[in-house]
Amino acid sequence: MSVAAPPAPVAVIVPTLRRPDSLTRALESLFAQTGVADRLAEIVVVDNDPAGSAAATVEAVRARSPWPLVYCHAPVPGVATARNTGLLATAAPLIAFLDDDEAADPDWLAALLAAQTETAADVVFGPIRGRAPDAADWLKPYLEDFFGRNGPVRTGLIDQPYGCGNSLMLRRTALPGPAPFDPAADQAGGEDDALFAALAARGGRFGWAAGARVDEFAPPHRATLTYALARAFAYGQGPSQTAASRRDWPAVVRWMVIGAVQMMVWTCAAVPYLIVRSPRRAWALDRAARGLGKLFWMKGLEPHFYGASELARLDATASA
Repeated sequence: MSVAAPPAPVAVIVPTLRRPDSLTRALESLFAQTGVADRLAEIVVVDNDPAGSAAATVEAVRARSPWPLVYCHAPVPGVATARNTGLLATAAPLIAFLDDDEAADPDWLAALLAAQTETAADVVFGPIRGRAPDAADWLKPYLEDFFGRNGPVRTGLIDQPYGCGNSLMLRRTALPGPAPFDPAADQAGGEDDALFAALAARGGRFGWAAGARVDEFAPPHRATLTYALARAFAYGQGPSQTAASRRDWPAVVRWMVIGAVQMMVWTCAAVPYLIVRSPRRAWALDRAARGLGKLFWMKGLEPHFYGASELARLDATASA
């Protein structure tokens, strides 16, 4: 009689950049995970601060961790570099990502693992509840929607991927090679878009775990309309840039035309909202910004949100 193989272990990677309180909240949520005692091999914290500031935070909570807590330092600031460094620190065949501004529900990891088993997907995503406690009252609903993520009501396969935060990946198929995230995206982001586009081209499958919920907290310097619109512009660039990377120029033109129409329609829609100062202006400007991004997708026009740019923002906030 054959003996069933034990379930594959999973490591959770938490990249972080100078957010001690937020990192502590994220780690405490991982320490409280239920139903994964036989699956969770280790929690890997990747400190992307050149000064190694997260080491003290990790040591302060280490005794409370039910699982091995691994600290590694990625001194060159960049989102793709941080993720790649985390992967080098673990041999687990399943990899979950939780961002340092997120806090997971107690059944988060169990829900991701169950969904991966059910769907056999290469990557599984879960819903995100956006939180913007420091935002202006009129802007808070938009920002909480912006930083959140909704999907199907039920667990199952999906056609399109989401972002890397709150995800579970089958390493063998979804994360090939020692550095699957492109360091060229270190400052602007989009490293996950490129990874998932390549996976889809190889026939990879994406899944949705309806019960794998996390909260994502927008820090004060991100809880602004200016920041959100810059991110919306960058999101809009994604489809055009992906088509350009494949040298699919007809698709690039199509996305640019779609973007031009989207920008014009939503800019016109925003005007009356701006005049009466309606909160709806935020949603209309968001869609206009996404259209503008599809139109102006070219390299060199990407806003920078990570790495050295994020460090500069944090330094400016600290000195203000």
